Amino acid sequence: MPIYEYDCPSCGDFSVLRPMAERDSACACPYCDAPSERVILTAPGLTTLPGSQRRAHETNERSAHAPQSLEAYKATRKHPASCSCCGPSKAVERTRANPHGLKASPSARPWMISH
Repeated sequence: MPIYEYDCPSCGDFSVLRPMAERDSACACPYCDAPSERVILTAPGLTTLPGSQRRAHETNERSAHAPQSLEAYKATRKHPASCSCCGPSKAVERTRANPHGLKASPSARPWMISH
């Protein structure tokens, strides 16, 4: 059940945990029992979300009202289509520090495959 905010004419605002079906009906003030109307005083708790989820919400909201065209999407990409940093990694070459061309440093058990 969500938490809704109501405004009592004599006591001020208060929050109540109510079913969604009862959100628009007047609620009795817990202090003076007067009928109070629902108000929206605070924004939803998006600041408590992790950054990745917040960006996903922002993207969904933005795309609902003004979806991007393919040209606009391509213009806002961080790297061009021919970028080599996002493609397959290049092979590790043999060097003085890595004479066998290994991707990782050799362990005490070279026959063992890591998980």
